[in-house]
Amino acid sequence: MTETRKPIRKAVFPVAGLGTRFLPATKAIPKELLPVVDRPLIQYAVDEAREAGIEQMIFVTGRGKSAIVEHFDIAYELEATMRERGKDLSILDPTRATPGDIITVRQQVPMGLGHAIWCARAIVGDEPFAILLPDELMVGQPGCMAQMVEAYNEVGGNLVSVLEVPMEEVSSYGVIAPGASSGALTEVKGLVEKPPVADAPSNKIVSGRYILQPEVMRTLENQEKGAGGEIQLTDAMAKMIGGQPFHAVTFAGRRFDCGSKTGFVEATLALALERPDMGAEVRAIAERLLA
Repeated sequence: MTETRKPIRKAVFPVAGLGTRFLPATKAIPKELLPVVDRPLIQYAVDEAREAGIEQMIFVTGRGKSAIVEHFDIAYELEATMRERGKDLSILDPTRATPGDIITVRQQVPMGLGHAIWCARAIVGDEPFAILLPDELMVGQPGCMAQMVEAYNEVGGNLVSVLEVPMEEVSSYGVIAPGASSGALTEVKGLVEKPPVADAPSNKIVSGRYILQPEVMRTLENQEKGAGGEIQLTDAMAKMIGGQPFHAVTFAGRRFDCGSKTGFVEATLALALERPDMGAEVRAIAERLLA
């Protein structure tokens, strides 16, 4: 008899960060609203969650981040003006949310990713949930979270999305210690945060997408501060290995690190080049600049 798995209905987006790497752009605007071409980063992440069948979006925000919520609200004046001028409103469709499906909680003190997730405990309740870090722009068909939900329906438990990187780059990331693998799924035997290259258990790095069981909240509740004096999500996940199934899904697609300026520029160029409405023009511009 197969156990009935609770579906993944909720996603947590930790969006309380100050975005200091993008100052002065992020002085008054949340970094999650910086656009890659014409879509804010947070929109890409929410679209990815919706594609995976997730209904409730939980934003863990901080001071000065209310514009993120505004983005998913109805802009009455804008829509009325566009309607009067006969403009197509469908461009705004992805920014509309079912009333009650956007929920925000405040993270009053910046104490790390683990703490941000713990701030959402009352809304998550006793359901498994997804986590999407909007800085990581994942581009694939289907999207990264849809690939993970499919894997979750197969194996249950906890899952992280991983990508393979050259071994010399592993010291910048969380890395998995792999067990048995089949297809895109690899058993996770351990998790190491930013290991020295010589000590890294693999070249599979954790890439900003997670599906976790609600028990992780109890673990975070009593967790000591880890690296950087912050409550680390990696530490809490590591404690769950062995107690519950834990797998990594190797993402079939591309990742852009939009937390860094060069990654942001790369994402903008890559996605602009693929757009039918501007690709050819952008290519010509790039060739002209490179000449």
